[in-house]
Amino acid sequence: AEQEKVDKIGREQFGLFSKEFAKRHGLHLLGTTSTWFLLDIAFYSSNLFQKDIFSAIGWLPKAELMSATDEVYRVAKAQTLIALCGTVPGYWFTVAFIEHLGRFTIQLMGFFFMSVFMFALAIPYHHWKTHNAGFLIMYSLTFFFANFGPNATTFIVPAEIFPARLRSTCHGISAAAGKAGAIVGSFGFLYAAQSTHRNKVDKGYDTGIGVKNALMVLGAVNCLGMLFTLLVPETMGRSLEDITGENEEDNGHQQTFSVEKVPV
Repeated sequence: AEQEKVDKIGREQFGLFSKEFAKRHGLHLLGTTSTWFLLDIAFYSSNLFQKDIFSAIGWLPKAELMSATDEVYRVAKAQTLIALCGTVPGYWFTVAFIEHLGRFTIQLMGFFFMSVFMFALAIPYHHWKTHNAGFLIMYSLTFFFANFGPNATTFIVPAEIFPARLRSTCHGISAAAGKAGAIVGSFGFLYAAQSTHRNKVDKGYDTGIGVKNALMVLGAVNCLGMLFTLLVPETMGRSLEDITGENEEDNGHQQTFSVEKVPV
């Protein structure tokens, strides 16, 4: 009965590499890919090398001073403490507040506080070597605001802001950018965090910029995440058709085929 409408929609569909997509969703795709990329640089570098950071501030002994079993136990205990105090509560805060604060606000807030706490760890870095408890609290808060922030919203938003026929593709592109960021963060931090002194560098590595400067770089990465978050629209309380603009197409179509009322 509505074959004419179906034909019109078919003619108006646009592809991923079309000018229409670039006009409507190009900046959105740039926003979702860049924020996921930048988040994973900061998140994975911090997450995977917790042991090295804890050792650098003296909270854990050097590996050569522990047996393999003792090292596994100490590192697992430290990482579990971080997860219980920061990572897991952050997710539940997102679940509780995402429909009240919105995706945009939570993501922007998360990047902001991750930047604040990264800089707070990096600038007085040598102070934390004698105040391990304070460092641990600040470090936990970076993970809390990662999960009560972009580590949750970066995979929610791409599933909502793109047209249905391109939604999984754009989400996949955004996720792939995130994995690229994870690679950069993992390898980059490993090399960058090496000591600036040749005699303190791990065997097989060149000198780096040190843990302090590496944390400064991660703080700057989070600042960029805030900037690119401005490209991502708020989706709270809106239907998928409204977010993607598909309602506008339908309304325009309905107006085209409306019947004019003629007075009798």
